[in-house]
Amino acid sequence: QVQLVESGGGLVQTGGSLRLSCAVSGRTFSSYAMGWFRQAPGKEREFVASISESGGDAYYADSVKGRFTISRDNAKNTVYLQMNSLKPEDTAVYYCATNKIPGRNWAPFLMSDFDSWGQGTQVTVSS
Repeated sequence: QVQLVESGGGLVQTGGSLRLSCAVSGRTFSSYAMGWFRQAPGKEREFVASISESGGDAYYADSVKGRFTISRDNAKNTVYLQMNSLKPEDTAVYYCATNKIPGRNWAPFLMSDFDSWGQGTQVTVSS
């Protein structure tokens, strides 16, 4: 059974930084693309970033491009999200997810492309 455990969320001031981590077990981590999504109160879950199996390709939502960086360590079965220049509108619960299909070496961005999710970690950016 696939398990994803996020960590690293917290309260930060506008302009600050946080690094989220997501540890994955129960799946051959290096064979699957990974993604980060977020959900703010009263809003739908939205795509943030994704990374291919090898880490060679990444894709970002326009709202975070240039501020957030997704990376992965296949030896540690962990994906990261480095968040810089945080804004109050980045406040949300952040979820990591694994892609459904192994071996495509792509960076998917549709929620329907992902089939396993973590429990989420809260990020709050104060103004």
